[in-house]
Amino acid sequence: MTISVPATSANLGPGFDTLGLAVDLRNRVEFHPSKFFSVSIKGEGENNPRLKGNNLFISIFNEHYTRLTKKKQNFKFSFYNQIPMSRGLGSSSAVIVSAVASAHEAAGIRVSKRRILNHALVYEPHPDNITPAVMGGFNVATIEKNKVFSQKKHLPDYLKAVVVIPNKQMNTAKSRTILPKSYSKENAIYNLSHTALTVAAFFNEDWEMLKLAAQDRFHQKARMKTLPELFSVQKVAYESGALMSTLSGSGSTFFSLVYDDDSAMIANRLRQKFPDFGVKVLDFDNSGLIIER
Repeated sequence: MTISVPATSANLGPGFDTLGLAVDLRNRVEFHPSKFFSVSIKGEGENNPRLKGNNLFISIFNEHYTRLTKKKQNFKFSFYNQIPMSRGLGSSSAVIVSAVASAHEAAGIRVSKRRILNHALVYEPHPDNITPAVMGGFNVATIEKNKVFSQKKHLPDYLKAVVVIPNKQMNTAKSRTILPKSYSKENAIYNLSHTALTVAAFFNEDWEMLKLAAQDRFHQKARMKTLPELFSVQKVAYESGALMSTLSGSGSTFFSLVYDDDSAMIANRLRQKFPDFGVKVLDFDNSGLIIER
């Protein structure tokens, strides 16, 4: 069996812990019952021996598989990882979602994507990454009574994502500690209105509105100060024609939404200005979690 989950970019400016979308950069795991337990990793994380012994995927998989089957079984797991770790592209959410889905498949129990999403919420209490990881596309999500409620918008082929990936990792939990403990009513209203406008722009495909809509007063500036080059990344992206340009999750990746026709030019300008950073042009992913039986 093969399970794959896409990378995600969350917050999208003002939509703190609420908005997210999926891009076509995937982590894939293949697994089957085996006499002995084994783990192999190719791609991101392959040179980190700790991932084989202290693996979040294995922990969640075993927890669910044991709960579902009431027995223990050894498996051989082969991971093929494309999503950079601790760069704000949802690598942890991809691990969580794929582990929950894999355990159900291994147990022979088929469940809906919504069920998998709600199981994933146990390990990731914010729905902005796990929702697009499961559903694909652009998503707005909220939590009520320990369940995720969300709406999805399919993203058209004439849009592309340009992601700038610095060589510095950022820890999401640590990055939350630098944020304000409270916000003024003025700033709360500002973010609420801009989040609403961002959602409306996506669903109405009013892409030219996004530059104005995607402004934020909650988290971006404080997080970007830890890597000041990101202010220049955003400036160059907008000067080159990006429709929106926002910190991806807690960073360090910077995400820009662009027209396909502009994508190569914008990516090349970013590469020229920031030669030490990785720059990728990616399709958007509208599939989310994929299970191949």
